[in-house]
Amino acid sequence: MTIEELKKNRSDCLDRASHLENFLNIVGRRKEKEGIESEMSSPNFWDNSEKAQEKMGKLSLCKKILESFDAVKRQSDDFSALSELILETDDKQALSDADAEWQKISSELRNFELLSFLSGKFDGNNAYFSIHAGAGGTESCDWASILLRMYRRWFENKGFVFETLDSQPGEEAGIKGITLLVKGTFVYGYLMAERGVHRLVRISPFDSNARRHTSFASVEVFPELGDDIEIEVDEKELKIDTYRSSGAGGQHVNTTDSAVRITHLPSGIVVSCQMERSQHKNRATAMKMLRARLYEREEEKRKKEADVLTGQKSEIAWGSQIRSYVLNPYQLVKDLRTGVETGNTAAVLDGGIDLFVEAWLKSRKK
Repeated sequence: MTIEELKKNRSDCLDRASHLENFLNIVGRRKEKEGIESEMSSPNFWDNSEKAQEKMGKLSLCKKILESFDAVKRQSDDFSALSELILETDDKQALSDADAEWQKISSELRNFELLSFLSGKFDGNNAYFSIHAGAGGTESCDWASILLRMYRRWFENKGFVFETLDSQPGEEAGIKGITLLVKGTFVYGYLMAERGVHRLVRISPFDSNARRHTSFASVEVFPELGDDIEIEVDEKELKIDTYRSSGAGGQHVNTTDSAVRITHLPSGIVVSCQMERSQHKNRATAMKMLRARLYEREEEKRKKEADVLTGQKSEIAWGSQIRSYVLNPYQLVKDLRTGVETGNTAAVLDGGIDLFVEAWLKSRKK
């Protein structure tokens, strides 16, 4: 690193840190954190456990953002002080130390700057995440289970936690569909990058003639909404079915009609939940999922209407093909929206999808 490069990097470092502080509204986050902590001291805080849990989720998000920012800010200040010292003393031998420090902090800034692409209203929320096998029977069900494994690995790498709300096994292998509730920092913002149809091309392990097959599976993502979002649902427009839970389960779970499926007749939206032993709790969770899907549907409708008025082209809808995973006759995973691709298919299917998610977030920002 030269003296001129040091000056440039110091200025760049300070500018980027300042931008992040303004964008993430650090002052507002600190006030929100202090406000929730003050509420927690109230003896009535846990009277409404559901509302208290929601507050605790917001507190956890604020803490993670503030801790991450404070660490980056300290590194930024240290690098600035080191740079200033070198410039004052003209200590060229210390340039190697400054270079190593810059490599470290620029990487940290880059990782933290990804948060600046997550500016949507619900990007910080938890998310309902569903995978559905496409037409193609066993092939597509197996592909859906491969995708599920890929995402589970990615969730673990990101520090997200998840629980299964509903699952439908395939008749011979894999899964027909599954719905998870994924929790963590900016879960919905990240997972929006994965909405759409995923295409697999491979030699089928279920074909005795070893022919190449193409399979499809779709991914749906909806934000978990708080009680402050009002969505009116007319009970008369709902068809509610109960059935026995599938899967391993245990005593009571698979012996009573505890699972709930709700169909919203005007829109055709279907949601189901079988995670709890209580039919009442499963119904409450299914209703939360339905509210989230109805809200997302209205938001999408408003966006399309706005795009028509402004002459803009709408973003690719969730039902469009977004990514191809080719395992034969060559190895390639390519995102059809951003053009990002890699030949390391094994790493991608083992949860290495950050390059696709980051590229999509950056393209959305532009």
